[in-house]
Amino acid sequence: MAYFTFQGKSVYYKVEGNPENAPLMILNGIMMSHKSWELFVPNLIEHFQVIRLDMLDQGESDKLEAGYTQELQADMLSALIKHIGFEKVHLAGISYGGNVALQFALKYPEQTHKIVLFNAVARTSEWLRDIGRGWNKVALTRNGEAYYHVTIPLIYSPNFYSRKIDWMEKRKKTLIPVFSTPEFLDAMIRLTNSAESHDVFDKLPQIKTPTLVVAADQDMLTPPHEQEAIVDAMPNARLITLRETGHASMYERPELFVTTLVGYLSHEDHYTI
Repeated sequence: MAYFTFQGKSVYYKVEGNPENAPLMILNGIMMSHKSWELFVPNLIEHFQVIRLDMLDQGESDKLEAGYTQELQADMLSALIKHIGFEKVHLAGISYGGNVALQFALKYPEQTHKIVLFNAVARTSEWLRDIGRGWNKVALTRNGEAYYHVTIPLIYSPNFYSRKIDWMEKRKKTLIPVFSTPEFLDAMIRLTNSAESHDVFDKLPQIKTPTLVVAADQDMLTPPHEQEAIVDAMPNARLITLRETGHASMYERPELFVTTLVGYLSHEDHYTI
């Protein structure tokens, strides 16, 4: 574990695995931290040198005082990759992290090897923007239980939520105290606001990086047509869709999450343009 400084702010990161393996940087969803990936690390480090991090306003990284856009997170990633000493990395991101990965690939193609995007979008729609604004309104009340109920159920498929209700209740007991913390809620407001201006849709044809886009058929936040639009616009993108799966696809389908990453990133693709 280590920290590096970016524009006067401390960013937490952790590198694990054989230095001879290809580096894979995994990017958190908006409410996640580097700890969210613990379940997957043992399998991933068999194949990659894994870099986990907390983006600005997440986890153990410093919090910001003012607003920003997701492009700042992409700039931070570029600086971190240089700081660690890598020329280029594979990128895997879910939701917010996938959107940042698109921003990064557009601005720093020379540092990007392959990309895997889970439940990502090329631009923040009016639908998603208003959902985020609703989250922020509830965050300002400082009611952690209310914040939980307007955010967490929506990211899972109804069937998974019902089948795993005991697990969900345990998560609720863990998360509500965190969601009741003003520092966390203020950071979430800034992170949510940073996604409002996300829009790389018209520039997608410029991204030549080999990319696998993963959709989930019961994703209510970023529905499959959003991922289909990415694949239609990017010259070297391919799509797979997970059935009976919601927005938190890595938790609902952990075995497919690992298999997808390892399979796609390990395969040598000779058909890109």
